Amino acid sequence: MSRNVSVVITDDLDGTEGAETVSFGIDGASYEIDLSEANRSRLADGLAPFIAAGRRANRNAGRRGGGRSTSPSVDRAAVRAWAREAGLNVSERGRISSDVMNKYEAAH
Repeated sequence: MSRNVSVVITDDLDGTEGAETVSFGIDGASYEIDLSEANRSRLADGLAPFIAAGRRANRNAGRRGGGRSTSPSVDRAAVRAWAREAGLNVSERGRISSDVMNKYEAAH
């Protein structure tokens, strides 16, 4: 026996079938809502003056990475050996401090 399963997306505001997901953001928070064509138009019309007066933001603007993005081609063993020869404190294993990495890159 075969079975057909249909997924029907309904409007989150009024329950109309055939809705599509719309993404938007405000105050640094991102949202998604499923809207019918009529409610998508209402949303677009309501936001139109703000969109016209605004500017597109870079999605990554204001985000800072947790760490340094060092080239994967850096030989960590070579960095450790160089740091020891330079009299810098560096562990045998684990993370190499950004200070040591900066000094290594400046020297090479």
